[in-house]
Amino acid sequence: MQVDDSRPIWIQLVDDFRVRIVSGRWSSGSRVPSVRELASELGVNPNTVQRALTELDRSGLTAAERTAGRFVTADPAAVEASRRELAGSAADAYISAVTALGMNLAQAGSVLAERWPASHHQGEAP
Repeated sequence: MQVDDSRPIWIQLVDDFRVRIVSGRWSSGSRVPSVRELASELGVNPNTVQRALTELDRSGLTAAERTAGRFVTADPAAVEASRRELAGSAADAYISAVTALGMNLAQAGSVLAERWPASHHQGEAP
């Protein structure tokens, strides 16, 4: 994970963990690595990891079970809502960047279509 000094680390961890969930890296119903494991992997303070995980619990993406650990939600709607929120943030950043370059929607869409990997076009409507 690349640290951005302009944002608190725990918020960056929340985003990173959300990406792990929506991408399937942490699959639905799976056990989340422990606070210590994550802190060691990421080179951050365990309290920072705990704060991020508490936020995931609050948002419904994970749930802590007293003796068994913390698990990823099995609710596909919660995962999809998070995926859409993350995609929306990425889209907002892209829109800001391309409008600063003087591009309109058609031009920006054309750039996306040209750069989108062919492997990602499968399953799209014609």
